[in-house]
Amino acid sequence: MISKYVFGDPIDTEAVVADIEPEAGRPKFGSIDSTDGFRFTYTMGEDDIVYGLGENVRGINKRGYEYVSYCSDEPHQYEDVKSLYGAHNFIIVEGRDNFGLFIDYPSRLTFDIGFTDKDILNIHTDGCDLVLYVICGESSYDIVKQFRRMIGRSYIAPKFAFGFGQSRWGYKTKEDFLEVVNHHRSAHVPLDMIYMDIDYMDNFKDFTVNGKEFEDFPSFVKDMKENHIHLVPIIDAGVKVEKGYEVYEEGVENGYFCKREDGSDFVGTVWPGETHFPDFLNPKAREWFGDKYKVLIDAGIDGFWNDMNEPAIFHTPEGLDEICDVMQEFIDDRNSHHVFEMTRMVTELANNPKDYRSMYHNINGKMVCHDLVHNLYGYNMTRAAGEAFERICPGERILMFSRSSYVGMHRYAGIWTGDNLSFWSHLLMNLKMLPSLNMVGLMYTGADIGGFGSNASRDLVLRWLALGVFTPLMRNHSADGTRKQEFFRFENEEDFRAVINVRYRLLPYIYSEYMKAVLNDDMMFKPLGFVYGGDEIAKRIEDQLMVGDDIMIAPVYEQNAVGRVVYIPENMKKVVFKADGTVEIKDITQGFNYVKLALNEVMLFIREGHCIPVGDAVEWVDDLDYSSIRMIGYPNARYDLYNDDGIHKDYDNPNNIETLVME
Repeated sequence: MISKYVFGDPIDTEAVVADIEPEAGRPKFGSIDSTDGFRFTYTMGEDDIVYGLGENVRGINKRGYEYVSYCSDEPHQYEDVKSLYGAHNFIIVEGRDNFGLFIDYPSRLTFDIGFTDKDILNIHTDGCDLVLYVICGESSYDIVKQFRRMIGRSYIAPKFAFGFGQSRWGYKTKEDFLEVVNHHRSAHVPLDMIYMDIDYMDNFKDFTVNGKEFEDFPSFVKDMKENHIHLVPIIDAGVKVEKGYEVYEEGVENGYFCKREDGSDFVGTVWPGETHFPDFLNPKAREWFGDKYKVLIDAGIDGFWNDMNEPAIFHTPEGLDEICDVMQEFIDDRNSHHVFEMTRMVTELANNPKDYRSMYHNINGKMVCHDLVHNLYGYNMTRAAGEAFERICPGERILMFSRSSYVGMHRYAGIWTGDNLSFWSHLLMNLKMLPSLNMVGLMYTGADIGGFGSNASRDLVLRWLALGVFTPLMRNHSADGTRKQEFFRFENEEDFRAVINVRYRLLPYIYSEYMKAVLNDDMMFKPLGFVYGGDEIAKRIEDQLMVGDDIMIAPVYEQNAVGRVVYIPENMKKVVFKADGTVEIKDITQGFNYVKLALNEVMLFIREGHCIPVGDAVEWVDDLDYSSIRMIGYPNARYDLYNDDGIHKDYDNPNNIETLVME
């Protein structure tokens, strides 16, 4: 059951698609104080678990810390960070009471979940114009499904997007891309995509290509596709201020950029230098920007990733002038300012809240301060693309994922989890984040395998790949200036081939479970407690996940570990994909078990009475042979296999489901 409560005069975020009538009064859970901002307070039971918040740090159970929903360009995903790139204001309290809360509010929102007071859930905002949804259900899993139906069906990626992708900020020339392709094909390491970071553009200008390095770009795209490689370019939120640049001049002429309070175009500095930001909350500007993707689609591109759309701002002219003034005062009088004050000002130059408060949108003819709708920016940038794809190539799927998001964006794209680091702790964080992302409808998701920032070790990349085998988005991505982490940069390339091969062998299952989860408003990644709710041990396990309806995973995430302890909530079959291509299957009994796993192996556990489809290893998705599928698991078990052409949108055709039986 879903109850809706409206406070003040909220902005319609369009996060919710269900028609739910508001109710009078107050929710039966907790207390609400709306005299000064908005505050929801609830006393948690000692054993209550709190799930949710989508993309965020720490564990599956969010209890014990304070989180802030405010989309942030945050490359340092340390344990003390309170917000990342997305704002997903949905939580579930499970315990003495069972209920879910969605606070539809597009600005800064704080969740104090037993941090200030160990038993108190305190949700508060400075403003009081919001919509509160309270969801009651039989279980946390049931509450998730109700919420998912309320916010609408998730985006569905094309099938090629479930292949392996290689990326690096630093691929600048055609030769850089060809080097990656040639190494993969000569070593028979599967590859379907290569991502194009900012250097493919002409001076970092959106919807342009560096003509010197990529002369006759459509022919290059065509040649790559003939080698079964899809190029996936990045699109940034900012538009370079440059006379003669069509996108800039059209945006200025039509008033499509965000404004200052005085009505002039807001200026920030990002990769291109001085930049304007499209006003994606203006439907006309959104349509205009979305249609710009066509120039690359016409060149043969069928996938994109949106970046820097929190929006990230390196600095504004006003912010830089302020620092320069302080520096000059310090030069003139060394006692005028403390060095710590100046250091703080420099570190706070980027993404400064003061800058966001000086930026304005045109919403239904009314000037609205950006800070009040900050969390909607990345969502609506990606919405611009998704709506345009329907106009440009209706009936066909285009790959799209974004860095910044809000609830509702899941209908247009997936996300990747941003600029993580090459830390073992971030491998574990990736695992723990997957269920909460699914809870808010973000199904096509994954992390930068190996870590984006800092230097990755060989064993970290291999262990992370073994987790990435199961995530819909499987992309190795790293930053310019860090250690190169493509497989061919390390010794014993056959180990990488063995792990990535498993992804393609499991693709019939991974794609099928993804599609069924999307079409049924379900989760692909579930905490053990969602399936084994009566098992108090399973409810507290955070380093194992259910993937689909049939398997459990327990990745190794510690350096130098040769195995790990796994909790088995019921009798299962342990399945290990060996480096030589064989599959080792052993019965394993309920309880705690220590299992060994080499760096070049992938492990999963099949639930009792279940089976899964496994195919042959191939080097690209289009080469999958579904006629070669064999079932592994329990005798006489049945599996509903979903398969379609992976291109078109005939999602609900009953002919896409075939029931297979384990002999």
